[in-house]
Amino acid sequence: MKDRAHTRRNFLKALGCFAGAWALPGCRSLSAGPPRSNKKPNIVFIMADDMGYGDIQALNPESKIPTPHFNKLAKEGMIFTDAHSGAAVCTPTRYGVVTGRYSWRSRLKKGVLNGYSPHLIDPQRLTVADVLKRSGYHTACIGKWHLGMDLPVTKQDGKQAIDHTRKIENGPNALGFDYYFGVTASLDMPPYAFVENDHFSGPVTAHYERTDFPNYSRSGLMDPDFSHERALDQLTQKAVGYIGTRSREKEPFFLYFALTAPHKPCLPAERFRGKTDLGDYGDFVTQVDWVVGQIDDALKAAGLTDNTLLIYTSDNGSYMHRWQEGEPDHVEKPSVQGFHPQKHQANYIWRGTKADIWEAGHHVPYLVRWPGVVRPGTSCSETICLTDLTATCADVAGFALPTDAAEDSFSIVGLLKGKDWPVPRAPVIHHSGGGMFSLRQGKWKMVFGNGSGGREKPRGKPFEKPYFLFDMEKDPSETTNVIDEYPQVAQQLTEALERIRSTGRSRPI
Repeated sequence: MKDRAHTRRNFLKALGCFAGAWALPGCRSLSAGPPRSNKKPNIVFIMADDMGYGDIQALNPESKIPTPHFNKLAKEGMIFTDAHSGAAVCTPTRYGVVTGRYSWRSRLKKGVLNGYSPHLIDPQRLTVADVLKRSGYHTACIGKWHLGMDLPVTKQDGKQAIDHTRKIENGPNALGFDYYFGVTASLDMPPYAFVENDHFSGPVTAHYERTDFPNYSRSGLMDPDFSHERALDQLTQKAVGYIGTRSREKEPFFLYFALTAPHKPCLPAERFRGKTDLGDYGDFVTQVDWVVGQIDDALKAAGLTDNTLLIYTSDNGSYMHRWQEGEPDHVEKPSVQGFHPQKHQANYIWRGTKADIWEAGHHVPYLVRWPGVVRPGTSCSETICLTDLTATCADVAGFALPTDAAEDSFSIVGLLKGKDWPVPRAPVIHHSGGGMFSLRQGKWKMVFGNGSGGREKPRGKPFEKPYFLFDMEKDPSETTNVIDEYPQVAQQLTEALERIRSTGRSRPI
């Protein structure tokens, strides 16, 4: 009980002067900000790969990882304390970000794609890039795609090969993005090569041998000039360059900057090594913080800060476990994927880890700055989902979404202004790496399975009992199953899940 009370106090402490936000739902804004330009704002959406809520000092005051740029962003904008990725692993969350639709409605019912997977998003489906492009924006995606694209794969001497001179079909350019530069999937998945628009930027003829954690990467094809260690710097340089180029144009821009870190390989650039006492993982998070600073500096240098909506989040929680005492952790043994909790809690007080249906799998950082709209230093405890990006961008751009698009997306513009939802948001559905469902409505979270559905044991199976019901106000660490005490709540949440799944949408028509 003492430990449980301690974690609860830490959670409230993390909210600073907004410590009551969890118990008193809603967004807090003392007054309207200064009037902003009538020009449509630029939109920069930065999404990290596998970064935990507890990695950021502004969210976790006990974090020993220096995050000055995140802290600055939080001070200048709004913290969402109850934001969730659409899934607890990469690909399905990205599907939801780009389409505004839960990925389990697609062919991907669990797991993720690989670097060679064919396209997942139907080219006829409206995307967030389509919405903004049709609204007069220039659109770009830089970084990790991981949504499939049809690569020019061939055979040479009976082995798989890539003809880098041929066009890639059904990639980001086919889904509303005017410009793309990045990698096909996670940085631990071949092919290790950059794609620019619809072609590989160089030959994919070398072979990479598998390496172990922290520098974990699978074996496979690569561009001889590709470097895992330099990749994040190169992507950042492209993003900074894009901002500078677009600042000289009249039309607003949308930049979806999908980072490759701190996902495996946990490989910080040499200049960041030793910046923390938390090994490669801590140093890598420091580099991610630096990346956010580079984007912030680029906006400032271009004179765009005041008319840019900047969002930072992560595609799911961290892969770093809460490690048992008596066993070496990542600090003592770099090959271990976990920390002793007194050293660092990458996923804060949330239960579990990446891929789990427990909170650590999908409860993610979410920071927003929008000068003149978002009052600095504010906090919002409303439950939101990364699928909400499409409807939010449509709202910002004045675009009317058709009924057959963004079926699970709700605009958070009202929340950013310190107001309530214009209509109540439908319950948020969470989805684990193994296909486990849970549903969040108000303070209640119900898990429709008998385990984590991901990495933490017991993994359990979807829709096998006993199910779990948690009161997230009283028990944010999910320690006590209260399903037997509240059978009517469990029944209502079961019906809500069935309704959202069967109707094909959660956004009202």
